[in-house]
Amino acid sequence: MLPDTIERSIVIDAPAERVWSVLTEPAFLGSWLGSGTPVRLDLRPGGLLLLDHGVHGAIPARIERVEPPARLSWRWSQGTAGEEPTAANSTLVEFTLTPAPTGGTLLTMVESGFAGLALPVAQAAERHEANSANWPGKLALLRTECEHVPA
Repeated sequence: MLPDTIERSIVIDAPAERVWSVLTEPAFLGSWLGSGTPVRLDLRPGGLLLLDHGVHGAIPARIERVEPPARLSWRWSQGTAGEEPTAANSTLVEFTLTPAPTGGTLLTMVESGFAGLALPVAQAAERHEANSANWPGKLALLRTECEHVPA
């Protein structure tokens, strides 16, 4: 059975407002999630988020939810690079920021919808496996941006 969800949480030694800025400002977003170049971002529900993934091409996403500084979500295609996300070809990435019990911010990322992709099961499983492997490194980069890169 194909897993539907990936969930990762990290504690970041920074206030939620700082984490929010790294999640939503194009230059920061491009440095921790993309290839390092700034992304295009229209930060509103329905707005475009265009990620530059270098050799993998440009990946468009559509913003679903914007609730500063606590929640952000988008849909992105799991098919071909450049493909507009739809209900049939995309997963939902949701970030939730809450106070960490030890101080700082607890960031939880949930990516869901792999089991419902209109892709061959083997391809959907490959996407789940690849994204599962990539999120820890991406979130570590996000933490570094939040804690060590000047605002």
